Amino acid sequence: MSALSLKPLAGFNPFPGPVVTVIMDGVGLGPKNESNGVYMAYTPLLDELLQGDLVTRLKAHGTAVGLPSDGDMGNSEVGHNALGSGRVFAQGAKLVNEALMSGAAFSSKAWQEVLRRASTGGTLHLIGLISDGNVHSHVNHLYALLDQCLRDSVNQVRVHGLIDGRDVGPKSALTYFAPLEQRLLQLSVDGRTYRLASGGGRMITTMDRYNADWSVVERGWKAHVLGEGRPFSSACEAIQSYYDEDPAMTDQYMESFVVVEDGKPVGIMEDGDAVILFNFRGDRAIELSRAFDEPDLAEFDRKRVPDLFYAGIMQYDGDAHIPAHYIVEPPAIDRTLGEYLCAAGITSYAISETQKFGHVTYFWNGNKSGYIDDNLETYVEIASDKVTFDLRPWMKAAEITDQVVAAIESGSYKFIRLNLANGDMVGHTGVEISVRIAVETVDLSLKRILAALEKVGGIALITADHGNADCMWTEKNGKRSAMVAHTRNPVPLIIKDYNLKNTFQLSHLEQPGLSNVAATICTLLGYEAPEEYDSSLLVLR
Repeated sequence: MSALSLKPLAGFNPFPGPVVTVIMDGVGLGPKNESNGVYMAYTPLLDELLQGDLVTRLKAHGTAVGLPSDGDMGNSEVGHNALGSGRVFAQGAKLVNEALMSGAAFSSKAWQEVLRRASTGGTLHLIGLISDGNVHSHVNHLYALLDQCLRDSVNQVRVHGLIDGRDVGPKSALTYFAPLEQRLLQLSVDGRTYRLASGGGRMITTMDRYNADWSVVERGWKAHVLGEGRPFSSACEAIQSYYDEDPAMTDQYMESFVVVEDGKPVGIMEDGDAVILFNFRGDRAIELSRAFDEPDLAEFDRKRVPDLFYAGIMQYDGDAHIPAHYIVEPPAIDRTLGEYLCAAGITSYAISETQKFGHVTYFWNGNKSGYIDDNLETYVEIASDKVTFDLRPWMKAAEITDQVVAAIESGSYKFIRLNLANGDMVGHTGVEISVRIAVETVDLSLKRILAALEKVGGIALITADHGNADCMWTEKNGKRSAMVAHTRNPVPLIIKDYNLKNTFQLSHLEQPGLSNVAATICTLLGYEAPEEYDSSLLVLR
């Protein structure tokens, strides 16, 4: 018997339609007040579905998705890992924390090569998001790297700081950059020079994902590598100047800058240098890693490619080996739901737009690129709009829904999964009217998908990977501030069965989370969940 075999569920009656998993990205369950974009939106179908019998709430943050503590908000990467793997794995921040604290990171081959470069006069460049959002990075990891540089006698360090404003407050950059510049100044003694060298807002500098807009990476390359950009005497001067010039601007869209001294950029990368990207999340790290690693990159003209050593804090794509070198070993996610379904011969279909396509494929499949079995699987990517999503909050939901309805009607797939990105991507803009429209768009898409499922006698499992749209703003001393980060609210789990050949009931687990969804999908498909999976949310009565 195959190690990946699924055992049929006793007493299960097969049914003709598919099981469709809808991931309403960023749609959490928050307090019923004006700050909650999900509550404030007109969502007649979702409101009705939430009153059904097979409905519960899932934990989608903190330890339930492998993050260090329950103070950590969930995110799409770890959420889809948990959804697709059926278990909780120690994730980016936790892995990096442990490796930095234990010192394991500094015994890696990559760190030893960094030290070799530094010992022969090379500069170490540290690139990453400067915040404590703990979604793509944590500033404490940067401080740990700087402390180790001090212990290992690294004399030349340049920090290239990306500005958040998305997983933290929308205009909070100086909270992080001011103490960092002060710390670098304190370290710049006894022959050491540690400086902040360049930066820019994360949505327009360096941190593109899924090949959506390579000009974002090109902008970062110019600032970090070539030293090209608007000059300032310090990062804090740059940030304050941009604030003064455009009070409406938020951090994530801040233009890039370079720090200069005596008219020359302080952080140009040269032959013999070393570079570490200290962001731990993969999706917005892969393209920059390719720019450093690939000798014949075609996506943009790098102008000059110095002979340097590049490493990620982690490996961001295990299958594609991106990057070639990394400081911390990645989580080993195996025996994913996709692998089990392919072993059982079940046909499946996965779709989203560019912004979340990797989530229903790469992250769902345990941080692995490509098909598990292209004879059984179909993956479809709809190109995202290249605009700020508050301007088109409907995004590509209609196009995705068209394709899903066609897939349902085709009868070719037993398992279909899709991600509707609206609640998250528009939630990150903090524009209230757009957030409500985004959630209403999801409700309309659900209506069309469920109508198609009803015709063929299928089952829908509706959930989310984390919250976002469920908190549009926070209030302090009577003043509202846009809330653009993810939330720690629970997310819905809704089962809508249009076949009724089987009778399911909730299993009433004590603290259900996203990792229980994979076993639940097995139940709906008529299989016992693998022994290693967290329990199903349903029992067959």
